[in-house]
Amino acid sequence: MSAPLATDTTSLDLAVSELREHAAVWTATPLPERIALLERMLPRIASGAAATVADAARAKGYAADSAWAAEDWIAAPWALAQTTNAYLHTLRRIAAGRTPVPETAVHDRGGRTVVDVFPAAPADRLLLNGFTAEVWTRPGTGREEVLARAAGEYRGRPGASAVGLVLGAGNVAAITPLDILHKLYADGEVVLAKMNPVNAYLRPHFEAVFAEFVERGFVRFVDGGAAEGAYLTRHEGIDTIHVTGSDRTHDAIVWGADERAEERRAADTPVNDKPFTSELGGVSPCIVTPGPWSAADFRFQAEHIVTSKLNNAGHNCVATQVLLVPRHWAGTERLLAEIRRVLAELPAREAYYPGAADRIAAATRPETSETFGDDSCRVLVPEISDPDDPMLRTEVFAGALGVLRLPGEDPAQFLRAAVEFANDRLPGTLGATLLVDPRTARTHRAAVDEAIASLRYGTLGVNCWSAFGFLLGTTPWGAFPGHTRQDIGSGTGFVHNAFLLEDVEKTVLRAPFAPAPRGLLTGAPSLSPRPPYFVTNRTGLTTMRRLTAFAADGKAWRLPGIFASALRG
Repeated sequence: MSAPLATDTTSLDLAVSELREHAAVWTATPLPERIALLERMLPRIASGAAATVADAARAKGYAADSAWAAEDWIAAPWALAQTTNAYLHTLRRIAAGRTPVPETAVHDRGGRTVVDVFPAAPADRLLLNGFTAEVWTRPGTGREEVLARAAGEYRGRPGASAVGLVLGAGNVAAITPLDILHKLYADGEVVLAKMNPVNAYLRPHFEAVFAEFVERGFVRFVDGGAAEGAYLTRHEGIDTIHVTGSDRTHDAIVWGADERAEERRAADTPVNDKPFTSELGGVSPCIVTPGPWSAADFRFQAEHIVTSKLNNAGHNCVATQVLLVPRHWAGTERLLAEIRRVLAELPAREAYYPGAADRIAAATRPETSETFGDDSCRVLVPEISDPDDPMLRTEVFAGALGVLRLPGEDPAQFLRAAVEFANDRLPGTLGATLLVDPRTARTHRAAVDEAIASLRYGTLGVNCWSAFGFLLGTTPWGAFPGHTRQDIGSGTGFVHNAFLLEDVEKTVLRAPFAPAPRGLLTGAPSLSPRPPYFVTNRTGLTTMRRLTAFAADGKAWRLPGIFASALRG
């Protein structure tokens, strides 16, 4: 079914063996010590943050003091510190004899049980004012069931000792360490993390951060490519698997990579039937609801959309790939004009992920697309007309953005068309973004609520790029439930999920439509300025460096400096 591994497997076997020896020790590790391990990890995140960011920036082709490096602070040390704090918040509640999630956070909404998961701490309300997140549980799940089933690992229902394999992703630095935390603290497993060759340079940084877990035999890191990964997935010492990647990776593991793979899939006779969770991407939409936007709204949302495309050079599993816009809204062309302006003004950067240029070339045609800058990784397809256009069928995983115009004379009609198209025509269910101004949200409340309820995505961001849900820790991250191993789509299962909830269907994020102070004029005021993760933020690098330090030590004297930098952004 696969070629024998050409390299020595001794180090891989040793790592698995050492983890198996210590799996029961981790299972028996009491809650206070698990909490202490995380508390002692936070200073290590802070002390290694600058070096981690410097190595990531160098690998991606820019200097550590470049404005682009703000994304490396966000998606490495800050995300890890933020998620560590999220787990600590829940575990401390359990240690104090309280429910993992506050009882007041679980409520009914139109027959559905919803859990408020962000803001979770006072600092969240200060630093991300106006941002909220709620978890929708699966239909039929009641309030008491949500409260009773949360955090079973710590409330009398621990899992069996096990070794979990994490096949790391090569694009976003935080993916591998956050998956490790989930395996340790949510699943109760010791972890073997295989680094992706694209960002294997991060291994020393991760080993330093997880030093105590490594010393105690709870975590091991190994290097290698596809062959080493395949060997480990079949290893008798590996009990469970989590992978971030593509559906092709999943299928090769489960069905094999030989000529009989499709036959096995059809018969549902896998070559590997170990418990498997996965996050596999897709074609992510951004839905633009028509409304009475101001000139400043068009500019701000253009920056938002371009950020959702060009963060990390587009090498994100939920990078916006298709902009769904109203065909007959006068604002459509104004928005596209602002998007073009933002694309043209950004400094050059490399498309560093292997194969990016080939994927863009396969998905776009020169005669129907526009290229911006000298780096050839910013491509706009301003009008998709072919229902079989590659931009609608295949994840590009690079800096190409397509625009599809849909019918609808008013917001309600357009939203119905956009939801139907996103759900039924675009592959993948990982993340979607919905933009709607406050006035339209009020005057067409039923239509907007219906759209939010109907969109089948694991994370839906309302006026917030869905990728933000990856970063918060309290927000479960994964595909909308329903994929099977025979038709894996965007994957199965949820990670992060620091409140340790069961029966998750999706997360709904909400953010201010306009930044402070302009948000006061929209009827939905908040104190949040332009987000530091915007690619146009002038002080994002400084703000994220300061936010990371605060996330690691919680010292209040840092707050004035954070606010001063954020307001200048």
